[in-house]
Amino acid sequence: MSLKDVESFLRYRARSQGIFGSERAALRRFIDYLRGQQLLPALKIKIPRLSAVEQCAQAYAQYLREERAVTIACVVNYVPFVREFLQRKFGKEGVTLSRLCAQDVVRFVHYKTRRLHIGRARLLISALRSFLRYMRYRGETTMDLAAAVPSVANWSRPSIPRAIQPDQVRRLLADVDRNTPVGRRDFAILLMLARLGLRSNAIAHLELDDIDWKAGSLNVHSKAKGDRRLVLPLPADVGKAIAAYLRHGRPRSASRRVFLRAKAPIRGFIDRGAVSSIVKHSLARAGIVAATKSTHQFRHGLAGEMLRHGASLSEIGELLGHRSQDTTKLYTKIDINALRTLALPWPAGVR
Repeated sequence: MSLKDVESFLRYRARSQGIFGSERAALRRFIDYLRGQQLLPALKIKIPRLSAVEQCAQAYAQYLREERAVTIACVVNYVPFVREFLQRKFGKEGVTLSRLCAQDVVRFVHYKTRRLHIGRARLLISALRSFLRYMRYRGETTMDLAAAVPSVANWSRPSIPRAIQPDQVRRLLADVDRNTPVGRRDFAILLMLARLGLRSNAIAHLELDDIDWKAGSLNVHSKAKGDRRLVLPLPADVGKAIAAYLRHGRPRSASRRVFLRAKAPIRGFIDRGAVSSIVKHSLARAGIVAATKSTHQFRHGLAGEMLRHGASLSEIGELLGHRSQDTTKLYTKIDINALRTLALPWPAGVR
């Protein structure tokens, strides 16, 4: 390691995420250690000074973490929007939050939303409202600028959910080689997606203690939904598939995760990406051309099948862990044949 490497790293962090107070102290200690080991010359390294905009953005990030106790994902999503908002208003000048007005907020929202997908646009709106409430909390302004943030138009999910078809699910499961450890693992994961409609994140973080074999239930939790927990019945075929993997496929490990990597380092999946990768490669190996490669197609497919077999929206929502029935109503669009019976005849007749 050279002095240039350290300086390059510091410049990168200052430009992208910024350097937090605790990290400054850690960096100084690390640099002192490197000097003590004679790995760096005895030169004082100057940590780049933060701009006024960056200082404000980092103070807001610290507020989110320490006082609001939000998730890391929330900080990562909110702070860049706030940083850009402040940058466009103040540039390299000093940041005077009392100078902000409703017109600044509306102008920035109009500028950004033209370039964003609907999901990111909603994040932008939430980030700005959060930051403007933080400003008022700090006493930087007496106006409720959060109320000036425009809402993003929401057409109530106009698209039809892309669901995997029942025959495709059967072909996919039949194609898995359950004579190998990896095959037993992948079969259990695919079966959980198909039979329980679990989110990929919930499967990746499933632990051995989450399975109650006597009661025949699963304690499912999803960090993507604020670490919500849901107890679901464990179907017999799913339990059998998991047991087969635990007995004849799971590598020895101190990890409490149910599903482990097959190659070193032997550990639990880091995130949902591993489950998504299993779905993607399994579809390709089986030669199935699905509407999407996302793991969510199994949730959509399961909901559609339940609806076609007479399940109520409340039953579907309970299984899928929906907080609002409005989310479950989305799946009524899947059953096209049932919707056709509700269509009124064209007044002028068919031409």
